[in-house]
Formats: sequence, structure tokens, C-alpha cells
Amino acid sequence: MAGDIRNDWSMAQAKAIHDLPFPELLHRAQTVHRTHFDPSAIETASLLSIKTGGCPEDCGYCSQSAHYETGVKATKLMKTEEVLSAARRAKASGAQRFCMGAAWRSPKDRDMDALCEMVRGVSELGLETCMTLGMLSPQQVEKLKAAGLDFYNHNIDTSPAYYREIATTRTMEDRLDTVENVRKGGIRVCCGGILGMGEAEEDRIAMLLTLATLPAHPDSVPINLWNEIDGVPVQKNAEPVDPFALVRIVALARILMPASVVRLSAGRTGMSDAWQALCFLAGANSIFVGDQLLTTDNPAAWRDQDLLARLGMHVAPAKTSAEPATVA
Repeated sequence: MAGDIRNDWSMAQAKAIHDLPFPELLHRAQTVHRTHFDPSAIETASLLSIKTGGCPEDCGYCSQSAHYETGVKATKLMKTEEVLSAARRAKASGAQRFCMGAAWRSPKDRDMDALCEMVRGVSELGLETCMTLGMLSPQQVEKLKAAGLDFYNHNIDTSPAYYREIATTRTMEDRLDTVENVRKGGIRVCCGGILGMGEAEEDRIAMLLTLATLPAHPDSVPINLWNEIDGVPVQKNAEPVDPFALVRIVALARILMPASVVRLSAGRTGMSDAWQALCFLAGANSIFVGDQLLTTDNPAAWRDQDLLARLGMHVAPAKTSAEPATVA
């Protein structure tokens, strides 16, 4: 039935849905979407790089990797008050969730107290909290959970088959282990991928299938378009993503993971208003607000406000409290 949550999708089923005639695909995605969400509501989040550059990983798409010359300078971890000042500005601009990202393979134990202080401070401002810090141990998950962290982002980026083409310093299994540690630790999972890195259509479908067959679907599924970055290996294989191809992936994510929030993330600066509107129709119901995402540009706040107003859509009401994540 429309909107049923299941974890036993097959590749053949996912591809058959993806390949439906476009009107049928959007109708099915919108039907599923309305079962779980207000179709006129969009969630908003803001993203801050709390520690930029110098990452030891060799992810071939990333401007923050120490392996490549991209012009991004490495910085130290921000002070808590600096982070809270940014969070206050984000809230004033309409953000409901504040995401904090650090360019690490994984956080060091000596940094955990400062990270937990940031989580507590942002939470006290009335914002949902999210972090992306690389791989986490169960003990680190426990500390962040105790501090009140609502979400943890750890993208799988692409399909298991294509992953070795974009990174060698960690494996897909490493990423999935962190996702599982976060889920079992009771923090909501935010996990998605990137389109436009030279992957095949089947890789995009397989990326979503990997998420849709986890023990529990991610609570948030960010869909990113790769932004052109000089100096990284992905640059030589990257190709622009056809607008309808992106809409198909958004619709497939909505159908495979009916109750997950699907977020249009990086790459919106290159998307027309009509393209974004099609993605909302296909089931995307979250965006980042603010002028920058880590090291890449994001649409100005007035542009997002204008777009939602012209579409007759609105920002989803802020949640009074986060529901606990499912623990198994």
C-alpha cells in the first residue's frame, strides 16, 4: 500500500519504480509523500563548518581533503561561543535545525567535551542539533547522545560498487558501521549521497537501495549535486546531472523511504526555481538555508523565501521536541 515502510526492496523493484513514465512516477511519489507529510511544508536547516580543511581522508570529491590542492585552508576547531553566535544568526534567519560539520576522519576524545558543550548550547537556543564529524565509536555516540544531540550526519556518498572510485582511505563498510553505531546509540540518522561524480544511473539507484534496506531507514536523506571543485580527482569524471534524472532520484527516495525527510542539499545554486519545484513535487521536503554550506555557496535566504511564497508553500512548524530514535 502507498506509504508502507519496508526494508526488503530489491534492485529490480527499485529500478522498475525509477524507470516509470515521469507522470506516473511523480504521482506515485506524491501519493506516498502525502501519507506521511504536509506536501506544502518544507523543513529548514543551517550548516556551519566548525573545523575546516586538513582532513586526512582522500575522498575524491572533497575540497577539504589534505591530499589535494584546492585553496581551502585548514583551521582549528571553533570556540563554543563562536558556534553559538552563528546558531543565533541561523535561527533568526529561519533555520529550525543547526548542523555542525568538522573535517575529520573521526573526532579525537580530547575534542568530545567541547563538541558536547556546543550541542548543549545550540539545543538551549531552541534549535534541533546535528553534527557530522566523521566516523564515531559507540562510546563517542554515547557522549553525544547524553549531551542531547538530535541528529548525526554520515553520508554513504554513492553505491557500494562505485565507492572505491571516490575514496580509498575508508570503505563503505566503515561508513555503514558508523551509521549503525549512531542508530543503536539512539541518535537520529541523517544519511544520503552525491550525484554527478561520474557514477552510472544504476549506482544512484543502488545508493538509495543501500539506505532503504538498512535495519531502519535514515530519518533524513540528503541528496547532493556535486559542486565543481578544481584540484580534486572527481573533477575529471564529473558530469552535469540532468534535471529529470535528479527528480527521478528524489521520487525514488520518497517511495523507498516514505517517512524519511528528503533534503535538497548541495548544488541548489545551479538549480532553477522550476527544477526545485519539481523536486518538491517528487517528495523533497527539506532544504539548507544560509549563504554557505561548509565550503560551497547556497542560495540567499530571500531567494528561498521568494520561491516558497510563489509556490504557496511554507516552512514546516518547528518541532517542540525530537522523538527518540528507534534502538535495536
